[in-house]
Amino acid sequence: MRMNGIVAGNSDITPAVSVLDLFTIGIGPSSSHTVGPMRAARLFVDQMERESVLPQTAQVEIHLFGSLALTGKGHGTDKAVLLGLEGETPETVEVESVPARLERIQTQKQLRLKGGHPVPFEAGAQLLFHRTENLPRHPNGLRFIARNAHKQVLLQKDYSSIGGGFVIEEGVATQTPIAMAELPFPCRNGEELLRHAAESGLSTSEMALRNESVWRTDNETRHRLACVWEAMRNCVQRGCRTAGTLPGGLKVQRRAPRLFRELTEQPEINLRDPLAILDWVSLWAMAVNEENAAGGRVVTAPTNGAAGILPAVLHYVVMIRGANEDQIARFLLTAGTIGILYKRNASISGAEVGCQGEVGVACSMAAGALTEILGGTVAQVENAAEIAMEHNLGLTCDPVGGLVQVPCIERNAMGAIKAINAARLACAGDGSHLVSLDKVIATMRQTGQDMSSKYKETARGGLAVNVAEC
Repeated sequence: MRMNGIVAGNSDITPAVSVLDLFTIGIGPSSSHTVGPMRAARLFVDQMERESVLPQTAQVEIHLFGSLALTGKGHGTDKAVLLGLEGETPETVEVESVPARLERIQTQKQLRLKGGHPVPFEAGAQLLFHRTENLPRHPNGLRFIARNAHKQVLLQKDYSSIGGGFVIEEGVATQTPIAMAELPFPCRNGEELLRHAAESGLSTSEMALRNESVWRTDNETRHRLACVWEAMRNCVQRGCRTAGTLPGGLKVQRRAPRLFRELTEQPEINLRDPLAILDWVSLWAMAVNEENAAGGRVVTAPTNGAAGILPAVLHYVVMIRGANEDQIARFLLTAGTIGILYKRNASISGAEVGCQGEVGVACSMAAGALTEILGGTVAQVENAAEIAMEHNLGLTCDPVGGLVQVPCIERNAMGAIKAINAARLACAGDGSHLVSLDKVIATMRQTGQDMSSKYKETARGGLAVNVAEC
């Protein structure tokens, strides 16, 4: 069952995924390490309430495994699970209230489960990091245990945060009626996407919109896509005007506000520089990811670590190419369709396949979406998505200090530029190419499987080690 990024069960049936599932609005800095754990914690406390064990609960234990344990502190996992247990969700939590809430929990040494029921809480004793252990299903594992006053277990649940804010609850029989529904254009892979296009004469976004009609009316889908765009715009605007130092020990300074001032205060220089538009695209991407690094509200696209790429390219479409509301919707529908192919056939989790599954997938999504807006065919859309991923293969996830800052912020700027280049290359051709999107997705998955765990969001290799040694 899929609901706001929560997928219950462990069946081999793959639930149908809506485009809007990939574009959920939450808080930074990580969809897999912040958004997913908060949802899992909220899911657990909801289950406590349903099973009537909440009033008897005297203590809650939180166990974090694998990548969540290794980089959880830098990614805010510890804070997210506390907020989730207090009843918050990534979509609705008031970002400005978070520091005071966490200070109150620490000072009073007390959690208010579901916003009301108080239980004592000592982080060192009840929030445990299992850095050398993994749960069986996924590197991002969580376990919650509720105990009564006699230390007896009232409820225990395991969850996996599988990327993009999606959460799987372990050990529950899957009920996925929507997975069995017949979509008008079921696209399990790129080959099916191309076949449907050839048979129907529809664009990628037109097929996606008809698939979305399984869940809601076209008007509601367009409205919700407009809300996604509005959230992206707001995030860019906040990032462009908010200066200061990002949280964490790296003392990284926000650069977007200064770059914004330089670009807006010296327009005559921009007119003489044919590449100045690249500075704007980089600005839009970095503004988002600096907001994300600060724990601000962002749109998973398809993850938080890669949240700047699609907004940056979409700003390019709107601000430079003058896109209208219909084109904005088409962009997001096309991007979501490509993202679903990666989620279904590979992964969008940095802990599973490295940053090729985050920045690489976002770059691929943006490239395909831009190609449609530029007038490309479905074959050219597929080609652009393939080009973008082909040149992100092997990209590691090695955050310095376990923070979503270095190299993540600049990496989003580079991914946005690469997406635009991939779209232009695809539009210069006729859509025919040697390596298919399906083949590059399979290659990405295989590369992720072969990649050492130290390069998959553990901060145990790559830049995370070498910068720390300098």
